[in-house]
Amino acid sequence: MMLVKKTVRSFISELASDSAAPGGGSASALTGCLAAALTKMVCNLSLDEKKFKEALPEIKTICEQASILLERLISAVDEDANAFNEVMNAYKLPKTTEEEKGIRLETIQNSLKKASLMPLTVAGDCLEALKLSQQILPIGNPNAVSDAAVAGLMAYAAVQGALCNVKINLGFIKDAEFVNETRELINEINAESKKENAAMEAAISKIFS
Repeated sequence: MMLVKKTVRSFISELASDSAAPGGGSASALTGCLAAALTKMVCNLSLDEKKFKEALPEIKTICEQASILLERLISAVDEDANAFNEVMNAYKLPKTTEEEKGIRLETIQNSLKKASLMPLTVAGDCLEALKLSQQILPIGNPNAVSDAAVAGLMAYAAVQGALCNVKINLGFIKDAEFVNETRELINEINAESKKENAAMEAAISKIFS
């Protein structure tokens, strides 16, 4: 059964079990889902022509972008777990002959790269979710400002969680060029997310001071 088809309780139970997947990657994607969903909710609570007339075009754009991110992150919950399972299956391949050893090693390396790129994509999407939450915070329904704040905080946590899952896989990849290029992307996303999170926290502090 797909993870996203489970009830909240059954998903949490599986996450808490001794199974290695779903794990931190799927949890990060799900956290990003919740952030995007909250941002979309704030948008939907702000579609009042009279109260939010001037900001309405921007609110609608944010809502559309949040919807796209939400669908991508929903898919990523399962895709991340599947990528991890591919790595585990690769390690189970036979290694009796030299040919088998070669096939096994190549399969492991390819699956590790895939398992690295999946959470990297999630991190990028969660960064975008963080930006959207920051955009809706000052222009959305003031009664839902705490929801926009929670969206931003969760999005940042999701970025950092996803990046951790990229980093742990890189330690097993032998392709130095791939590792270096991926680390550069990690650093870019990390730096931008820290900047956006600082701005979000400053805005939250100002609102709730």
